[in-house]
Order: sequence, then C-alpha cells, then structure tokens
Amino acid sequence: MSRQDCHQSSVRMVGFDPSKIHCTHGALTDSFGWFVQGVLAGLAFTCLILKRFCEPTVHRRPWIIWFYDTSKQGLGALVIHFANVFLAEFFHGDPCTWYIVSFLLDSSIGLFIIFVGIRLTQHIARKKGWNNIVFGEYGYPPKINAWLAQCGLYVVIVVVEKLLITLLIQLRFWKSVIMFWVTDNFLMHKHGRWKEDDGTVTKLRVQYQPMDNHSNSEAEILLSDEETGGPDELAYQHRHSNSLPVT
Repeated sequence: MSRQDCHQSSVRMVGFDPSKIHCTHGALTDSFGWFVQGVLAGLAFTCLILKRFCEPTVHRRPWIIWFYDTSKQGLGALVIHFANVFLAEFFHGDPCTWYIVSFLLDSSIGLFIIFVGIRLTQHIARKKGWNNIVFGEYGYPPKINAWLAQCGLYVVIVVVEKLLITLLIQLRFWKSVIMFWVTDNFLMHKHGRWKEDDGTVTKLRVQYQPMDNHSNSEAEILLSDEETGGPDELAYQHRHSNSLPVT
C-alpha cells in the first residue's frame, strides 16, 4: 500500500478532511458568516455608545447629534464591508484571506486616504460657504437635509478610497514598491555618518578686539578639520603681536 493510500484511509477512519479547513467561496455569505458579521457590527456600534458616555458632560453631544455623526460612519463602514465581501468572492483564491487583506489595507492606507479626503472637502466647503456639507454642523435645530448631504459626501469619499485600495491590490508591483520603500526608511542611517571625508577643509577665522587697553594684540583662531584629523576636535592657534608695552 502506498503512502497516499494510507493517508486517504486514515482520513476516512477519523472522518477528517484537511481541505475543509480552508475558507471556501460562499463562506462569507452563508448564514454563519452573516451571523458573525452581525455580532462584530453590534460590538463596534456598542463601542460608539460607550464613547459617548466617556465624553465630558459639558461637551457631550445630544442623542440626535450623536446619531447623525455615528450613522455617517456606520453607513461608510457598511459600504466598505459589503465591497470587501464582494471582492473577496470575486478574487481568485481563499476569500477569507482576501477579506483580511482588504480589511488591513482599509484600516491603514485607506484610513489615511479618507482623512485626506475629509480635510480636502472640508476646506473647500468652508471656503465656498457650503455649510450643509461641513461635517458635524447640522444647524439649529438640526436639519435632516444637512445630515443627508454629509452622508452622501462621506459615502463618495469611502467609494473613492475603496477604488484606490482595490487598484492597489490588483497592481502587485505597487505593493512591492511601498514595502521596499518603507523598509528602506527603517533600515537606513539617518545621521549621515556613513559619509567619508572628501578632503575638504573648513576654516573659520574669528577676530577679537583686545580687552586690555595697554595691549594692541589680536587673537586669531583657526579651526581646521585637516589639522585635527576629525570634525569633533578643535585646534586653536594664537598669534600675538610682538609689540608689548614696556613697564
């Protein structure tokens, strides 16, 4: 009996199939997958409720303002989540692995893209006087039109971020470029001590006025790297005039 036959017979005996360990297509969209995703979403939303109670009482937002603020984030998170689930099923390979890769990129590079998008749009909105799309400003009393406009703007920013991240995933070359670029910044020496002495001489000449009225001498200090043999040492050369007062 060959080794492969022994392995297959042992699998039948214990009723264990190693191929079922891996995430297959449809695992993220079955009943168990939706249940896990719903639990995680509920925990995340609970953290936002706890965050509101951790805010100072003086600056604590009313419930309606809190709902307007958090619902924008929740709507954007839903867009990113369903996009990641769809793309994980669309890409070739393990969908769970692709979902984790997309999630990590959204939580790092994607978060920076969203930050830049928010800052840019808010700068334009304040400059143009478009108060309805200034995040967190809903008027008094709070207007639902401002909330809808801000939700739409945030969803547009999230969609742009998701498109850029998807393009980054598809272009494997750019992932390698970013990895090597960042790693080189970690490994390089940032103080420039690797530079060799190129033979140049730096001189500094300082003249001091005499402090003694009875002396007409001058002191000249010549600082030279060539004479000292290194940039951390100083060589002082004092030269005085030969004329001294006779007492």
